[in-house]
Amino acid sequence: MKLNDQSTTNKLLLVLVIPVIFYSLQLLSFIFIPLMFAIFIALLFTPMMRWMKKRKVPQIIALGTVVLILTFTGFSTIKIVQMSGKQIQDGKSEIFRKLDHKVEQVVTPFAETLGLDQQNGGSTLKSLMKSDRIESLILDNFTITISFIQSTVVNILMTLFFLMLLLAGSLNFKDILQSTLFSGGTQSVKTFMKVERSVSDFLKVKIFVSLLTGIAFGIIAWSLGISFPLFWGLLAFVINFVQMVGSVISTVLVMLFAFIEIDNPGTLLLAAILFTGAQVLFGAVLEPIFMGKSFSINIIIVLIMLMFWGFIWGVPGLILSIPLTVLLKTILNEFPSGKKFAKLMS
Repeated sequence: MKLNDQSTTNKLLLVLVIPVIFYSLQLLSFIFIPLMFAIFIALLFTPMMRWMKKRKVPQIIALGTVVLILTFTGFSTIKIVQMSGKQIQDGKSEIFRKLDHKVEQVVTPFAETLGLDQQNGGSTLKSLMKSDRIESLILDNFTITISFIQSTVVNILMTLFFLMLLLAGSLNFKDILQSTLFSGGTQSVKTFMKVERSVSDFLKVKIFVSLLTGIAFGIIAWSLGISFPLFWGLLAFVINFVQMVGSVISTVLVMLFAFIEIDNPGTLLLAAILFTGAQVLFGAVLEPIFMGKSFSINIIIVLIMLMFWGFIWGVPGLILSIPLTVLLKTILNEFPSGKKFAKLMS
């Protein structure tokens, strides 16, 4: 193959351009993260907006309806968080006592290493928190937590801004596809409809399965007498959007808390079986059934995408990784040369 061959030149240019693209995605994450969230949310509401447009509903009313739905969703989420916070506030004394007892059992053998004074008869947990090493660790992570909260608020506001532009037509995803990937108007429209349907169906199934998982976690926690069932249900719902990793994290966290509260080994084992069973039932059984073969993604690809987008965009990247993979797979299916890559992803 000659070096001046056009195909070879294009491949070499692609090799050079790809790292630049990835660097740009990371450098401009403050723009791309909310933009991608806005695109996926817009794809959920686009069918409703199209339905209203066909019935000659004024655009301002259609946008107002979307805003009302988002406001209601946000308000409901805030109320659930407030209720969870109230549960935690009301039960914190008892939980602190149980946690202190468990911590004492675990850290006593390492008291000297951690610099704890076990002779004063005080709270082991308080002694642990006053340890120079632990205090330094908390202060370091506190700064990270504040930065994360600030970036989250900014991302939410920018997502809402981009969402309004997308739904109002100021940013047209179909036109972007036509100007970047597809030369034919008909092909771009067909591809946009496939992308819209694929991503929208995927997100609907994911939201539904995550909701079922959250409800199951809340009911299991409540039935076993584990404190803050509303919080555990909300946590399972939110973190379940991180494919594979989220289900493991939510199960491990609730089991750690169950270990603090439950003294009976049989009940603790039952909790482990029920929480794990709920994740398996909804995540490994029902979700693939609802998704169907068109949404099947190779586990290796899932792990690669989680690591890649997590490295590029952090926590938002973990949430966006699978929707982005579905989007990529759908677009690849529209190219003859891309079909084999889409098949490898299945």
